Amino acid sequence: MSVIINELIKEIEKLREDLIKIKVGREYTDPDVVTASQKLDDVLNKYQELVKLDESDY
Repeated sequence: MSVIINELIKEIEKLREDLIKIKVGREYTDPDVVTASQKLDDVLNKYQELVKLDESDY
């Protein structure tokens, strides 16, 4: 697995933990929750694209 993918995995875990903390006591539609969720989504999309590219090398 590439270094970039490993870094993205670490970032995904951090953003996931941040989202969980931000969500406590708030609605899913709270602007802070939505922003945190969108950041996580962006990184997950990057990860998925890189994994697809990495798999196509085989």
